Amino acid sequence: MAGQTQLPHENRQDLADAAATPLHVLVVDDSSLQRRILAASLNRWGFRVTEAASGQDALRACVIDPPDLVLSDWMMPGMDGLGFCRAFRKLPRDDYGYFILLTSKSEKDEVALGLDCGADDFLTKPVNPAELRARISAGKRIIDMQRQVTEKNRLLADALQELQGLYDALDSDLIEAKKLQQSLIRDRFKDFGNARMSLLLRSSGHVGGDLVGFYPAGEAHIGLFALDVSGHGISSALMTARLAGYLSSSSPEHNIALSRTAEGSYAALPPAHVVEMLNKLVLQELQTEHYFTLLLADVDLVSGRVVMVQAGHPHPVVQRRNGQQEVLGKGGLPVGLIQDAVFEEFECTLTAGDRLLILSDGVVECPDPQHAELGPEGVAAMLDRLRDLSGTALLEAMIWHLTDHAKGEDFPDDISAILLEFEEGKVLAP
Repeated sequence: MAGQTQLPHENRQDLADAAATPLHVLVVDDSSLQRRILAASLNRWGFRVTEAASGQDALRACVIDPPDLVLSDWMMPGMDGLGFCRAFRKLPRDDYGYFILLTSKSEKDEVALGLDCGADDFLTKPVNPAELRARISAGKRIIDMQRQVTEKNRLLADALQELQGLYDALDSDLIEAKKLQQSLIRDRFKDFGNARMSLLLRSSGHVGGDLVGFYPAGEAHIGLFALDVSGHGISSALMTARLAGYLSSSSPEHNIALSRTAEGSYAALPPAHVVEMLNKLVLQELQTEHYFTLLLADVDLVSGRVVMVQAGHPHPVVQRRNGQQEVLGKGGLPVGLIQDAVFEEFECTLTAGDRLLILSDGVVECPDPQHAELGPEGVAAMLDRLRDLSGTALLEAMIWHLTDHAKGEDFPDDISAILLEFEEGKVLAP
């Protein structure tokens, strides 16, 4: 090797860095003199040095103590530098090892062959110390970057593992929340003698913002409600649970749609008055950014008279005994948007063989793969197609119809419905 040269001033900080975190360099050469010359310079620069006299010895050394950087002669007896480089690249290791070939070859084809075998860089013999130091510094930068990437990947993997644990816990909680939300519907089917009610609720995710239900509302009266809280997920579900308490079927004293009579029983308040109270509650007391659509109905089980309020919810549909359909309501404002909003009542009368269907926008706006919604016309065609079915069978068939319309895609919104079918007969207690 040629005589030593003075290192440039800008490399002195590199030497300090190398001393702080010494790089492990493996020197491979069948010439002991060349190894000593290279090792002397490397030791002086602060690197930890290991020597090997052949490719085979070098491989064994790499297994015992993997080097960060290899300086290997090309021409060696037995396993030459190229063979060692190929074998080095096949060794299992967690980080990257930088490989510099020392050679007298300078032809482009030879350089390309070395790169193809896995070498990162070349040094022409006799080795110039300044050039050697510069090539090692370049290799160290790559090794340092690789270590930083490895560390960041490790931190990322740890973070992902922690997030997965949190997700699994949240997923478990959401499954339980879904069970609790579904339990808000105590009866999916109810026979009132001359009227039968069926309920459907399917959330698009674990929990949703839809809710349907009923409550006894005095002698031969029931209240029906279908609501859809804005948004999706946990906050919407919590809002839905809160609203369920306001329209409770099990605790009439807490149901704001009922008033206590002088005899101690309960009677239904006018639906418009109830929706106005809910609007004030949401805006003044709940302090939430959520609003909700609502269809609230008071049903007289004797006369078949149904008084309703539509607050932004999809239009209810009456299907008469002869199959004729009537779309009711004018839309109205959602609850919780405008202070002192006015909600109008409208009504219909059901006779034997008629039925009332209240659907959520998840049904009406159910998209196909081209984003075309089912729409009112699609709902009308669906009801006509399913006119011979009744009760829960009709609602389940409706799910199949929506699945066919969506071509098997997941529903993007909650699906909910109330089906009230009227027949002649004796009225049972609600």
